[in-house]
Amino acid sequence: MKPNASLKDAAVTAAVEQVLRYLEKDPEANIPRIMKLVDTVTPKDWYAPQRAAFRKAIEEKSNWYQLILKAYELDPGVRQTFFRNFILNASLLGSARQDEVSRKENCNVPWAILLDPTSACNRRCTGCWAAEYGDRLNLSFAELDSIVTQGKELGTYMYIFTGGEPLVRKQDVLALCEKHSDCEFLCFTNGTLIDEAFCRDLLRVRNFVPAFSLEGFEEANDSRRGEGSYQSVLDAMRLMKAHKLPFGISACYTSRNYADISSEKFFDEIISAGALFVWFFHYMPVGSGAAPELLPTPEQRTELYRRIRAFRKTKAIFSMDFQNDAEYVGGCIAGGRRYLHINARGDVEPCVFIHYSNVNIRSCTLLEALKSPLFMAYHDGQPFNGNMLRPCPMLENPEKLRRMVHDTGAQSTDYESPEAVDALCDRTTPYAEAWQPQADRLWNESHPAGAQ
Repeated sequence: MKPNASLKDAAVTAAVEQVLRYLEKDPEANIPRIMKLVDTVTPKDWYAPQRAAFRKAIEEKSNWYQLILKAYELDPGVRQTFFRNFILNASLLGSARQDEVSRKENCNVPWAILLDPTSACNRRCTGCWAAEYGDRLNLSFAELDSIVTQGKELGTYMYIFTGGEPLVRKQDVLALCEKHSDCEFLCFTNGTLIDEAFCRDLLRVRNFVPAFSLEGFEEANDSRRGEGSYQSVLDAMRLMKAHKLPFGISACYTSRNYADISSEKFFDEIISAGALFVWFFHYMPVGSGAAPELLPTPEQRTELYRRIRAFRKTKAIFSMDFQNDAEYVGGCIAGGRRYLHINARGDVEPCVFIHYSNVNIRSCTLLEALKSPLFMAYHDGQPFNGNMLRPCPMLENPEKLRRMVHDTGAQSTDYESPEAVDALCDRTTPYAEAWQPQADRLWNESHPAGAQ
């Protein structure tokens, strides 16, 4: 007889709290003993794959083990809050609640929600999708608070600020962190607004982690993001590290910078600077400012695929390549399957790169948005391809996005220059056709049964 959900939640909470207390006493001495403790207080079949991976990292003292140790160089209050909010609330208890609601309501429920507090930004980067919204839109604090409150009811405890430059609204961001102290907040930022006072604020709220946009070394980075951008990020990282605060890197790869950001030198430099994670994003040619020439060639994308996976085995940093790592999450994660995006006008979009919607959070609930026509088309259509190296309905399967938008009557949310879905998909079709043969070869290498 299996324990009911409340008993399981209580047992998991007790186990996590006991492990955290145990580790705080002497991390390096106690980490190797941690699995014995976990195995003692949790049933054998609970989270078995995660426990096996954790045990292997400890036994081999691998780069993942070194990354765990780096967490104990952080401010203790920030570290403990992160572990509770991310591991316990967002990843264990929250995921269970998401699954429960998803089954009951027959719709996707997201693990994370991306929010644009504002469309304003103090930079204008070449090919930036966020620029398509203009610079005059904002979600009020009350609206942001309502979204988080509704999200927690569904089991969502992870919130990621995008923009615009989210820290243009830093006081509201901090207030949201304070009010929802049981959630973890991340932020994509250019780093220009990180200063001494803000670092002290982060030590106070404890549940905010920035990801600095960095697209290679100085020449490559500043050619797209503006002169001085590279130095701004370096300055921000130095401040964060000095205050023992966690941070990561967000890197968009293009045909021009792919070699830089997948180099060992780049990995070593961001690790030395103190970054704990790096998220790689494929350039998306969205909107009137799109630059299709920035799309990586099949050969360049393949090189990224191989390099990032190789460094994952040796470098003490958590890396995720959202386009090439889809197999680990079962394909496209948008449409609320793992995340959704709410722009600064309140439009609820399936993906931060897909600027089409049927609904606005100002006139519907979050659950109603997840049941809207476009979101249900995602729910019913995922995965969009059996080859997980072709996960996206826009970039690798443009016929899928074209059909979904037409069938659901979703409207463009690009208010500066509305873009018809046919124009967008016509732009990505040549890329999809060029990538397919190489994607199938790569997929067959690691999945002998072949691409579907």
